Amino acid sequence: MAGYNMGTDKKLREHISALADGELPDSERELAFAALDTPAGRAAWQAYHLTGDALRDTASGELSDDFSTRLAARLAGEPAHAPTDAGLEVRPAAIIFP
Repeated sequence: MAGYNMGTDKKLREHISALADGELPDSERELAFAALDTPAGRAAWQAYHLTGDALRDTASGELSDDFSTRLAARLAGEPAHAPTDAGLEVRPAAIIFP
């Protein structure tokens, strides 16, 4: 893609974030919609919505006294996996934190 650089990528992510938050001016929506037609744009959209969902969680955030013990036991029972080179569709946060 001619003229493409990391600054452009960052600007597109900012547009997608603002669109997801409902804060993107009408004059800039065309660029954000064009970015959503790309795999990276769709991954960013998904990541921003997942982040928003987590931030809006109304749970108290308090964990039970034995949470750490139960979590450690469940993790110990999980099979080990070799790291993979997952694409952005599998790791949507990678688009936000490259």
